[in-house]
Amino acid sequence: MTDQAAHVLTTGERGVRTITLNRPEVLNACNLALLQALGQALRDAEKDESVRCVVITGAGRAFCSGQDLADVADRYTSPEPIELGSHLRKHYHPVIVRLRTMEKPVVAAVNGVAAGAGCSLALACDVRIAAESASFIEAFVNVGLVPDSASTFMLPRLIGVGRALEMCFTGRKLAAAEALSLGLVTRVVPDADLPAECAKLAQKLSGMPTRAIGLTKRALNAAWTADLESQLEYEAMLQTTAGQSHDHREGVLAFMEKRPPKFLGR
Repeated sequence: MTDQAAHVLTTGERGVRTITLNRPEVLNACNLALLQALGQALRDAEKDESVRCVVITGAGRAFCSGQDLADVADRYTSPEPIELGSHLRKHYHPVIVRLRTMEKPVVAAVNGVAAGAGCSLALACDVRIAAESASFIEAFVNVGLVPDSASTFMLPRLIGVGRALEMCFTGRKLAAAEALSLGLVTRVVPDADLPAECAKLAQKLSGMPTRAIGLTKRALNAAWTADLESQLEYEAMLQTTAGQSHDHREGVLAFMEKRPPKFLGR
């Protein structure tokens, strides 16, 4: 196993691909090797037709503590101006875009702190289930930076502009219970139950009509910037595609025949 591959572990079972960030000694902070391995793991999951749901979690006691500052420390010993945009464009942006555009459901199993870019990573997933010990921190302001990796895009859409501003301005820790009350996560479960509960949801999603889920994800992404007439037309176009799928025909026949549908994800 290469050093890069060791930073992200992948397992698969019955259509579910679980991707585990694996730097527990630094709370799964993102260095270059982890980001590259995560990007590759997501590409592999997206291309593999047998994968119908993706779960992302962290090893040990954290989900992801954000950028590993030790990995970029040399930038702060040079008198040259610090340029962070290129690092984001090259290493973070492809991960976030793939999470938001992958036409498969992506579940974040948030097992501890999700801070900075780690919080952004959780927000970019489709569904978030949190352990009781989980927390979310838009920590960027604490080091004089702006929230990135789509936090400024996802956070206000999930919890509203006012609450997003307060989180980003103060850099305070949002505990799992408050995250649930604000709609940032869909469920909070005891720490010991998180793997089993996420596996249960992932198995349910993997048995659903994956093509319809992917098209639904497209529609909801488009709705954030669309006007009503454009969105109605986009829905009609996507519905034409969905209506020609195997799973649509199977769903209707199963309903008429009063039997459980057997969706194939196509």
